[in-house]
Amino acid sequence: MDKLQILGGNQLKGEVTISGAKNAALPIMAATLLAPSIHVLKRIPKLRDVFTMGELIKRMGGKVEFEAGICKIDTSNVDKFEASYDLVKTMRASVLVLGPLVARFGQAKVSLPGGCAIGARPVNLHILGLEKMGAKIFLEEGYIIAKTSQLKGTKIYFDIPTVTGTENLMMAATLAKGTTIIENAAKEPEVVDLANYLISMGAKIKGAGTSIIEIEGVKNLKPPSEYEIIADRIEAGTFMAIAGASGGDILLKGCDTAFLDAVILKMKDAGVVFKNSKEGLRVIGPKKPYAIDIKTMPYPGFPTDMQAQFMSMMAVANGTSVIKETIFENRFMHVAELRRMGAHITVEGNTATVRGVKKLKGAPVMATDLRASASLVIAALIAEGETIIDRIYHLDRGYEELDKKLLSLGAKINRIKSKPQ
Repeated sequence: MDKLQILGGNQLKGEVTISGAKNAALPIMAATLLAPSIHVLKRIPKLRDVFTMGELIKRMGGKVEFEAGICKIDTSNVDKFEASYDLVKTMRASVLVLGPLVARFGQAKVSLPGGCAIGARPVNLHILGLEKMGAKIFLEEGYIIAKTSQLKGTKIYFDIPTVTGTENLMMAATLAKGTTIIENAAKEPEVVDLANYLISMGAKIKGAGTSIIEIEGVKNLKPPSEYEIIADRIEAGTFMAIAGASGGDILLKGCDTAFLDAVILKMKDAGVVFKNSKEGLRVIGPKKPYAIDIKTMPYPGFPTDMQAQFMSMMAVANGTSVIKETIFENRFMHVAELRRMGAHITVEGNTATVRGVKKLKGAPVMATDLRASASLVIAALIAEGETIIDRIYHLDRGYEELDKKLLSLGAKINRIKSKPQ
């Protein structure tokens, strides 16, 4: 497995272009299964998870080509309806093919998901929703098996908002007979981007981005000539945290600040300065950030996907901050690794108390999940001495060429390639 070698202490300056959003690209790729045709998606990030979704579609009989930020998917000849465990175990988002397959073909066999170990995140809400729409669901040997002659519109209520659950059932409902209403739906920008793509194919959807989404089923869908994925708000937020922690000066190009209000407000409270220009958003970090409390919440609240990066920034802040994680029950696994670098962090239940220290020190550390990887990169960039980050395949799942982007900003970072077995 590849590792990252980082020598910390450099002030980072320059500009980076924010890539397309992984969490928008994956459901939109799954949505191509709804319409037997050629789909052209622009600003597709070059990520391990994106390639995994492409491989999944190819195994079903589709054709997938990647070239220079464009993904061309032909789903005309899809004739297999299974998402096998060997792929699904590496990426939870594989479960997003469940809704499209059942809607188009009336059947699906999808492995129960794996992926990051940051909480159970059960798919029961997906299953209950499809059952309400008339599908018969069986669980056999670790697989979800769904069958129906025709999905039917219904009213679905989520006890808790679920992004993938909202996306899966919204896709399924586009080809259902009648109208489906999803209440307490997820409001994330990635949900809206998926809805916009479905609408561009001829779907009838109202309310995406609110807690109530209404979908009137149609007989068939047809893709537009091309569609561009939204920018990755979490990658943009990560670079904000890098600038904030390191006292850097970074110009972010191609990011949409409308999706980052909660992050930007907290960053400003911590002393980070933002300047808008025609070129993009300039982010200027303070000499030392102020300690700020955060509480993760569903969108438009502070995103759980930014909690770990913010913690690294708070590890060297003036004062003590309290970080409360309300989304996932096991998302403090990066704490032990940050402690190895000299961070002073105590955890009680879903709350971490971070007492800022003068400086962190380089150490060998291990990434445990995607956003934990990013937090360790931030810590390494501001630490004294050398840090070696192991298991960075997590990082490659969600950040497009992060090491190269950091090199362009002046970071001393080197990817150590794993030796062939």
